[in-house]
Amino acid sequence: MRQDLDSHWRRWLNPDRRRPRSGQGNLLPTAPAQTRTAIERDYDRVLFSTPVRRMADKTQVFPLDRSDSVRTRLTHSHEVANLARSVGIDLVFHHGVAAGLPEALRDIPALLATIGLAHDLGNPPFGHQGEDAIARWFEINRGDVLDAEPTLSPAMKQDFLRFEGNAQTLRLLTKLQLINDDYGLNLTVASLAALVKYPAASDEIDRSRVTHKKHGYFQSERALMDEVWAGTGLAPGQRHPLTWIMEACDDIAYSVLDAEDAVKKGLLSFSDTIAFLRHEAPDDPVVSAVCDAAAAEHKAYRQERLSPDELNDISMQTFRIRAIGALMEAIGEVFIDSLPAMAEGRFERELVDASRGGRLLAALKACNWQHAYRHKSVLRVELTGLRVIHGLMDAFWYAITRREDPDDPASQRSTPLAGYIYQRISENYRRVFESPGNPMPIRYREAQLLTDMISGMTDSFAVSLFEEFREVGFRPTTQA
Repeated sequence: MRQDLDSHWRRWLNPDRRRPRSGQGNLLPTAPAQTRTAIERDYDRVLFSTPVRRMADKTQVFPLDRSDSVRTRLTHSHEVANLARSVGIDLVFHHGVAAGLPEALRDIPALLATIGLAHDLGNPPFGHQGEDAIARWFEINRGDVLDAEPTLSPAMKQDFLRFEGNAQTLRLLTKLQLINDDYGLNLTVASLAALVKYPAASDEIDRSRVTHKKHGYFQSERALMDEVWAGTGLAPGQRHPLTWIMEACDDIAYSVLDAEDAVKKGLLSFSDTIAFLRHEAPDDPVVSAVCDAAAAEHKAYRQERLSPDELNDISMQTFRIRAIGALMEAIGEVFIDSLPAMAEGRFERELVDASRGGRLLAALKACNWQHAYRHKSVLRVELTGLRVIHGLMDAFWYAITRREDPDDPASQRSTPLAGYIYQRISENYRRVFESPGNPMPIRYREAQLLTDMISGMTDSFAVSLFEEFREVGFRPTTQA
């Protein structure tokens, strides 16, 4: 069995890149005599890219939060990358995963760190509510924007009506960076395959399947996915095994650390959190062990001369360490047991849910939902995000479509206001939109330029640009 899995790992860790080299076929082979492997260099390519820096001003849970200690999308992504890398190190050094491949000792931890860092790059401003706002705008304007255009297939329409940040991440890294060609950061096919959390198109969504409950690529990247699957030996629609670990580390990070942030913001206390978890899963051994250990240390901290805020803070740090440790150990165990099923495409459960840590994670998610995600302070700013995103989409759609030649995306805008707003769209996004080599229908390209621009914005930039457009005289009625 191990030899069979090693043959799979050779394909799953394929270091080839997509950019062709003259006379050497379709894939660019790894350059020899490098101090870093190709997959290790993928991490550096992502780390130094502009979209990573933008995540410092993108919402994790609490939009436009003024506290430097509350997590942003960037700190969350670094935490996921760190957890994923740690699991990878444990797998190759302690469990002997891919033991027949010496390079896997470096490549598996590096690949997990890369996809952990990159997994949220496509998310728009204002967190997941930003995704909902984009999809809602297309639903509201469906008749004029999508249904009136006969060149759009049903799947093309669903790309926007079900807009998905995961699919935007793949597009961002493969199309919208280093736009002198059509390869973006030119990551290895191994990293691209593992990055795709949902290996399904928007017309293939199946909510009964964990891997297909959302879509992970747009129609504009469908051919790319065929290439990636072929390069890694995965069947079309099959998830890369390491993606299960990244998904689990993402769940662990946001569930445990969002709870810590909620206490930091004063939405509930450490004691409230422990009481909730015990009530939610009273007989679960993992919940009991984590809560007992954290409560014992909390009791010891009470002997110190700490303020209530300090006591809550240090107690939640202790809880975070205990909870993450228990959950990380649990997912490592179930990954090893489930790897043969993953190799055959038969595994269809979330990794943490299938582990002994499942009830702890479920209880944390329930606690966060009740006390953090639905708190009035979060909902109030979500409304601001909805208003800002819809206002910006109105403005950009006006600018994108008001041009002198409808068949030429690069033609001059037909009004000064449209010209001004169009110039505020990122130059590389406009270049991709205007490229004669772009094979997608004009209306699809127009809608995708709109989502490319909105998704690339930070929270603060979106708010300031919304105000700027109001100051120069844009109103929704301008579109009439």
